[in-house]
Amino acid sequence: MTVPFTRHIVAARPNPQLSGSVRRMECLPNLSTAVASAGAVLVVVSVVVALGAQQRSGSTPSIVGVWKLSEMTYTGPNARKVTSPQPGLAIFTRQHYSITVVESDKPRAELPAKDATDKQLAEAFDPFIANGGTYEIKGTEITYRSIVAKDPAGMRAGNFFVATFKLEGNTLWITGKSNASGPVANPLTVKYTRLE
Repeated sequence: MTVPFTRHIVAARPNPQLSGSVRRMECLPNLSTAVASAGAVLVVVSVVVALGAQQRSGSTPSIVGVWKLSEMTYTGPNARKVTSPQPGLAIFTRQHYSITVVESDKPRAELPAKDATDKQLAEAFDPFIANGGTYEIKGTEITYRSIVAKDPAGMRAGNFFVATFKLEGNTLWITGKSNASGPVANPLTVKYTRLE
């Protein structure tokens, strides 16, 4: 890239006020003007680079953020759409995720302060899903690799889960596709709404 003010720095002329073989070369315009021009050019270049980066990031919407569960669509024998699901959050950073969801049509019963039965524990914890780890996006597919999960099987070495996703504005849909065992038989589609 040629910086516009450099042509002025190299276009020098001898100073006729100096005598003999000693001649002083003067820059046209003076050095302070050149420095001011350089500063202006740097500001313009910085703005152009920032706008370009913003446009590039704007052209590829990001799932990075905090998402609230807003709908669940089940397929298969118990196909149904739950439009008022129990609480759920998905948090995505640039490389990591954390998902906690109560996968139930109705609120869970509170556990007694002590002496909860096996049935009560199962009813409270079975619909609760929690896992976190790393993720990778390729096209419209997201591959999850759990580091921690409620179900220890999800943390096995080599385990993964692949889903397709669609992002429109502040709405994110994620549909299960496959895992280490093969294709998902009755994929669930989860709809999230961006919180931040």
